[in-house]
Amino acid sequence: MYRNKKTGIIGIIITIIILILVVILSNIDVKNMSYIENAFNSLVMPIQNGLTYLKNKVEGNNSFFDDISNLQKENEELKTKNSQLEQSLRELEILKAENETLKEYVNLKDKYNEYETIPAYVINKDITNYNNTIVINIGEKDGVKPDMTVIADQGLVGHVISTTQTTAKVQTIIDTASSVSATMSTSDDAIIVTGTLEKASTLKATYIPTEAKVLENDRVETSGIGGIYPKGITIGTIKEIVNTKNITDRYAYVETAVDFKKIETVLVIID
Repeated sequence: MYRNKKTGIIGIIITIIILILVVILSNIDVKNMSYIENAFNSLVMPIQNGLTYLKNKVEGNNSFFDDISNLQKENEELKTKNSQLEQSLRELEILKAENETLKEYVNLKDKYNEYETIPAYVINKDITNYNNTIVINIGEKDGVKPDMTVIADQGLVGHVISTTQTTAKVQTIIDTASSVSATMSTSDDAIIVTGTLEKASTLKATYIPTEAKVLENDRVETSGIGGIYPKGITIGTIKEIVNTKNITDRYAYVETAVDFKKIETVLVIID
């Protein structure tokens, strides 16, 4: 009840103040009224201008945020297009690689057309100082058997030492356990070339006949002796001749024609 009385008294006071203001304003001269209006405008206009400025700033920010949203959308679209282009580029690279592989096969077939061969991919390499073998993607079901000769475009690779139904393991000529009967282009005498521990692309030529003339850059080929490798397949070239006190012990280093670190396609000689 006390609160209601207090509220009523406040209402009466406000009403009285309003009535007093109405009486005062009704008695003010029009000229004086213009002064009051001007004073009011002087107070209100800066506030109004400030509010307008803030409004414009807010509207500008909204536009700014819209621009950011559009830019993000465009950026995502560009990323998608870039990903599609990269995928297309990869597909073109794959087609190019397959085309190069087909060319290698054709070149190999033409080069060794006197042999019946089967093309193959190298699917695994174990090229180290102590073990130099590769695995190819054809095997028993393709007619591949142990002791068959394996060649590449540049020359002799090695021979098959074991097979599965779908793969074959090849001992390369740079393996330290490999031994190939060969001849030099300036001599018909047989020599033996074996793998070494020194370099992956180097063979050691030994058992050089005392009367044989050995020259640097001489081409070394298979001799056909031994029952595995056919005659006349390129092995490499002589790069260094090492003479010893006893001429029967002299030897030479042969650089292989095949780059075994980069080899990817081969042919297996079936016939």
